[in-house]
Amino acid sequence: MTHRFAFRFDPVFRPGLALVGVRPATAWVRVDDAELIVRFGPWRLRTGRGNVTGVEVAGPYRWWRAIGPRLSLADAGATFGSSTRAGVCVRFAEPVPALLPGGWLRHPAVTVTVADPDGLARVLSGPVAR
Repeated sequence: MTHRFAFRFDPVFRPGLALVGVRPATAWVRVDDAELIVRFGPWRLRTGRGNVTGVEVAGPYRWWRAIGPRLSLADAGATFGSSTRAGVCVRFAEPVPALLPGGWLRHPAVTVTVADPDGLARVLSGPVAR
């Protein structure tokens, strides 16, 4: 089964995000039995469902820490943010590329500000098909 989650867009941040190619049509999270795919405008993250080790709903966030594609200096996690309201932090067993081309920078987690954070957390916490 495939689940698709749209990003929540706070109206005040929409114009700035659109300038870098992040719009509702180009920002989503897809989860199926085999993999997790995140698209945030020109940025992509793709990993197997078995690589997901933890999921946590969090927020609200300060705008300067959550909006846009971001790198956490604390833990090297990636953030794809379009809202300060809430998000889902997804942790990985093996770090994955997301923010820079070439894949040399890998992230142990990603935070995404989807419209239905509880739904995404529920799907990712469910069983993984083998």
